Amino acid sequence: MKTQPPTEKMATAAAFENLNTAGVEDPESLTEPLLSHQRSRSSISNSTSQVALVGADVCPIESLDYEIAENDFFKEDWRTRGRNQMIQYIFMKWSLCFLIGLIVGLIGFLNNLAVENIAGTKFVVTSNMMLANKFGMAFLAFSIPNLVLTLFASVVTATVAPVAAGSGIPEVKAYLNGVDAPGILSFRTLVIKIIGSISAVSSSLLVGKAGPMVHTGACVASLLGQGGSKKYGLTWKWLRFFKNDRDRRDFVTCGSAAGIAAAFRAPVGGLLFAIEEMASWWRSALLWRAFFTTAIVAILLRAFIDICKSGKCGLFGTGGLIMYDVYSADASYHLADVPLVLLLGVVGGILGSLYNFLLDKVLRIYNFINEKGIAPKIFLACTISILTSCLLFGLPWLASCRPCPSDASEACPTIGRSGNYKKFQCAPGYYNDLASLIFNTNDDAIRNLFSKDTDKEFQHSSMLIFFVTCFSLSVLSYGIVAPAGLFVPAIVTGASYGRFVGMLVGSHSNLNHGLYAVLGAASFLGGSMRMTVSLCVIILELTNNLLLLPMIMLVLLISKTVADAFNGNIYDLIMKAKGFPYLETHVEPYMRQLTVGDVVTAPLQLFHGIEKVGNVVHVLRNTRHNGFPVIDENPLSETPVLYGLILRAHLITLLKKKAFLPTPNPTVNDAFSQFSAVDFAKRGSGNGDKIEDIELSEEEMEMYVDLHPFANASPYTVVETMSLAKALILFREVGLRHLLVIPKISNGSPVVGILTRHDFMPEHILALNPLLARSRWKRLRIRFPPSSKLF
Repeated sequence: MKTQPPTEKMATAAAFENLNTAGVEDPESLTEPLLSHQRSRSSISNSTSQVALVGADVCPIESLDYEIAENDFFKEDWRTRGRNQMIQYIFMKWSLCFLIGLIVGLIGFLNNLAVENIAGTKFVVTSNMMLANKFGMAFLAFSIPNLVLTLFASVVTATVAPVAAGSGIPEVKAYLNGVDAPGILSFRTLVIKIIGSISAVSSSLLVGKAGPMVHTGACVASLLGQGGSKKYGLTWKWLRFFKNDRDRRDFVTCGSAAGIAAAFRAPVGGLLFAIEEMASWWRSALLWRAFFTTAIVAILLRAFIDICKSGKCGLFGTGGLIMYDVYSADASYHLADVPLVLLLGVVGGILGSLYNFLLDKVLRIYNFINEKGIAPKIFLACTISILTSCLLFGLPWLASCRPCPSDASEACPTIGRSGNYKKFQCAPGYYNDLASLIFNTNDDAIRNLFSKDTDKEFQHSSMLIFFVTCFSLSVLSYGIVAPAGLFVPAIVTGASYGRFVGMLVGSHSNLNHGLYAVLGAASFLGGSMRMTVSLCVIILELTNNLLLLPMIMLVLLISKTVADAFNGNIYDLIMKAKGFPYLETHVEPYMRQLTVGDVVTAPLQLFHGIEKVGNVVHVLRNTRHNGFPVIDENPLSETPVLYGLILRAHLITLLKKKAFLPTPNPTVNDAFSQFSAVDFAKRGSGNGDKIEDIELSEEEMEMYVDLHPFANASPYTVVETMSLAKALILFREVGLRHLLVIPKISNGSPVVGILTRHDFMPEHILALNPLLARSRWKRLRIRFPPSSKLF
């Protein structure tokens, strides 16, 4: 074992401290306000990993091994595989994709079925109380179930699986980028995500189900792709093919696509969502499998919906949470409507960026409350539930009753749960337009907003109140300790905004109010989530009208362009606030002024090809590094040469099997007879062996281990003078965990250092080079005034 001259390895918290000491403030940094105080208080000492907020705890974050370790053992294993094994491998991939689509589709249907019946029963009971003029009892019948459901969702989430809180999309997106966060795809997380999402959505909180469904699909895919389980006796030989991060990444991508497809019955939209927003790496073979997975979801949901239309699913067939098939009439618009649509997109982009800004601040405030313990988390969730119930029940009293239209397409007033004409407190023959929106499930509210031939149904004041309420409650509800999505709240908020604009325009436009609601939802989604193609297709699949395509495309392009001038998309903001080391697709301009030698840090631990066991154990116990260069002596010179790179997990496997040599001299040691591919397969859910579990005698510590057959003999390397921007592009596009830096002129060690994900983080780079924070080589973005930093 050989050690380079040590220099101090900067952790993220120290990086921020150095930045502040230098008097330089980085407006792009969104990590420090949320996590720096937790990092400084925690006893985590990790010189190679970042830490991030996972659930309620600050945990070390590692990277995933997407690169294939092409060592001698791997090559021999692939050479021994026959044609039958390759056919098995392909067949099992498609079979698991089929199972992912089947299970996710079933979960999505049962989720919708449960929400529709639980929330529907609550609204029916409340409506019956209102019809009997028992308004106090009606409020209790509405608010108490809401509180109980929210309490249940928050308690099980906070105590069993805190990582299940929130949307789950930022966590899955980070995973697909190569970030390994503890427990985000475990079976426990899956169960709590399903139960908690049903309870939270049924409790009338302004939260959605799409985000939790994406997380659910990712959990299902990860569990199926773990390659079996010795604990439960699932060790079928065929499953061993998928015991690696690359195949699991593909399955999780398919699972995230299936989640959106199950949430909205939008198979193509789900596929495009996975491509545009979730996946960091994509290829044509994965496209086919993801498309197959979402197709299975769509077919399954179609079959279940047909069954429910016969009335066998309780209250489910009446509302239908899966698809808003509400605007099938021919859309009529002209060139004169384009300026209004452009204005709708501009304002939608501004509102979306404001929504992201406020949500980011609220999440930081909630974090200060949540870190106090479980009780404050639950109290916060219950407080939001009580506030929501009071607003949803109390605000409709501000609206005046309107007479039922003579040409109404449905019964007026509506008796029961669903419908456009809620009676609420009004006399017979009248309805409360605000109650038709606000005293309803989110999906039924969207259906009412999107509906055609209802231009005279709502008042201006009611629509404005509903928009402000949705905007505010969606910001306040997301950060509680319960599964909560952002898709549906954004659609509700945007649709109310769009409908209000349509009401203001009135007869000056050829577009009806329902179409304005659709375009408003598109503009708000584009301004908040910054997706274009996938959102366009999802909205088309929701509304079942291809004629809306030109207008939706225009609105999404305008709103995204405007919002990008202010801040990032909502999921990226959440990832940064949590501290996930996500590698962006773009390169910061100042990185082109730096070389990899400017950011690589030491100490660097090196191993010889044949290393003493005691040295290996000492390094593994005293460092948290996950990759180590292996060097050999050069017989032609005094300068050693680089042989390859060996992973920490492989070293632990060698120590566990005790494949030792009595002397440092190379011998004919048949490593292939001592090990199998299963020994080096990566376990799922972070259940790998630890160095602390290895027990060795003093005699064994004096022996040697041959690392040559197990070291990756072809690791990716870059010269120390390479541009940091080019190195980042290589690191991200190939999906690396370690990138070796070699000297331009070899006069000593063959390796200068190792670049990991942490070394490419802007916070780390700016800490090493504080003056770059003031550089003009920054992305152009409109800054909020300094007063906004009071949060």
